[in-house]
Amino acid sequence: MVESPAAIPVVIESGVATAESAATGTESESITALAGTFLRGPAAWAAAALFLAYVALGPILTRRSRQAAGLSVPPIGVVAIRSIAISVCVIAVVIVLDSDRGIGSALLFLIGAIIVMDFVLVRIRFGRMIYAIGGNAEAARRAGIPVQRVRIIVFVLASLFAAWGGILGASRLLAVNQSAGGGPVLLNAIAAAVIGGTSLFGGRGSVWSALLGMMVIQSISSGMDLLSLSSGIKFMITGGVLLSTVTIDAVLRRSRATARK
Repeated sequence: MVESPAAIPVVIESGVATAESAATGTESESITALAGTFLRGPAAWAAAALFLAYVALGPILTRRSRQAAGLSVPPIGVVAIRSIAISVCVIAVVIVLDSDRGIGSALLFLIGAIIVMDFVLVRIRFGRMIYAIGGNAEAARRAGIPVQRVRIIVFVLASLFAAWGGILGASRLLAVNQSAGGGPVLLNAIAAAVIGGTSLFGGRGSVWSALLGMMVIQSISSGMDLLSLSSGIKFMITGGVLLSTVTIDAVLRRSRATARK
């Protein structure tokens, strides 16, 4: 069963979007439904099954293909335990959400984007080009990779995701103004990726690690909100966490470079 909110069109008034009656049009209704639709019952479990099919069964199929190609593979026990743990967590989350309003469409959009980009980075040649350019742009250019073209496409994808995030934010808040997207949004986005293991020096990272970093930085942000800390202190703490992570990454990178010598 899919629940959708009532039509609440958005009208621009003095630079601020406000909710009014449902008589002004249908375009804002579709925007409102982006983050205001919830899946319950069979629809929620179907979405969970699709997610598990990729996340839990994907590593098993990858292991079989690598084994057939004669490459090194992790023990089957590790893969099985990981798949079972992910399945249990997903089932528990669906049970909890389904007992309330259901799985929000915003969460589905997030998981969908993660799966698509993970597939692109791991299983498509374009994703390997991105890692190669991040590791050493000059070596990638000498290997025949179109560095500038790949960089432009990456920036375009980043812009598309940023725009889509802004639309979802407006849909969730039912309001938007000229200061939307300000504050610690950019700092938290960078910190989430770096904390998750993405190197600012390039060549290392994954979509799932960025998701883990996002959960960590959001937990820190929520804790600071509960403590009613000022915005200045929040920026200092987030920046300190980011600085510590970057420092550790730089030290480990230098250590690896020294070990190769």
